[in-house]
Amino acid sequence: MTEIEYLSHSAFAIRNDGKEVLIDPFLSDNPKAPASALEVRPDLILVTHAHHDHLGDALDLSKRFGCPVLSVVEVSDRLEELGAKVVPGNIGGEIAFPFCRVKVYPAVHTSSFDDGRYGGAPCSFLVRMGGKAVYHAGDTALFGDLALVREEAEIDAALLPVGGVYTMGIRDAVKAMRLLGAKRMVPMHYDTWDAISVAPDEMRRASAGEGFELCILAPGERLRL
Repeated sequence: MTEIEYLSHSAFAIRNDGKEVLIDPFLSDNPKAPASALEVRPDLILVTHAHHDHLGDALDLSKRFGCPVLSVVEVSDRLEELGAKVVPGNIGGEIAFPFCRVKVYPAVHTSSFDDGRYGGAPCSFLVRMGGKAVYHAGDTALFGDLALVREEAEIDAALLPVGGVYTMGIRDAVKAMRLLGAKRMVPMHYDTWDAISVAPDEMRRASAGEGFELCILAPGERLRL
């Protein structure tokens, strides 16, 4: 059974049959990271862009577990320079692994490393694992080409930013769900800091009657698909 664990902010672990895909592992410096973040054992790490709250612990985890990082080339090249194991890829690419398949899609945002170095184009990921499809939108504004992801797969869960300010807010996330046609929406990129605080009731009101299941996960909580 495919399982998603929310590790707070935009960090998730997707697991099936003993394998783990870790996305945007902002863990050690994350004020909302749950205790279970210390227990991650990734077989693959996906990074949507170079901002510190998404790149997070990717380098250290890759070194510790010997697992590859998949991102756009600017992020992958920098991590490889620093000693990480990487998988080459870029927007539009689809990469098959023994335990999952990942297709890289665009996101509408910016990307740079903490030192100001350009981080390439931000991206999002469609992850197929254990017969399920999970879409992680990364940091993004609402844009019409999200409808193209719907043409690729029947999405079991869409992990969407809702905090506003730096990404789309909850109302635009609901519009994104109409484009994606996903069965479930899991909100992310909110409540880490006061500037992106969103009340659960606001999310429930915005998604009422929209035809998808709203799955609000507390950090450390898991969703079985």
